[in-house]
Amino acid sequence: QAQLVESGGGLVQPGGSLRLSCAVSGTIFSIDVMGWYRQAPGKQRELVATITRAGTTNYADSVKGRFTISRDNAKNTVFLQMNSLKPEDTAVYYCNVGWWDGRKWNDAWGQGTQVTVSS
Repeated sequence: QAQLVESGGGLVQPGGSLRLSCAVSGTIFSIDVMGWYRQAPGKQRELVATITRAGTTNYADSVKGRFTISRDNAKNTVFLQMNSLKPEDTAVYYCNVGWWDGRKWNDAWGQGTQVTVSS
């Protein structure tokens, strides 16, 4: 069982920055993949960025060069630094983690945090 608590969302002007955090607790021995997804009104949830335990990252083309994902394995926390924000980045951002428990793959989601980019 995993519990994810996200923080850091809010209202920011175009060109501004925000830093999202997601702290994971529960009986997980080792989290393999941590990531961020987002869902804008009327659209499907989409991948923003992921990072493996070894530090390999993957980004959506729309955020490359502007967003940076990182993680603190000791604290089971993942971060998303968002710079040069655009109005089209407005969405609810969800944290996701995945792990292998020796028998099957598991994943869990956070409750979401709103990011609004507007002047």
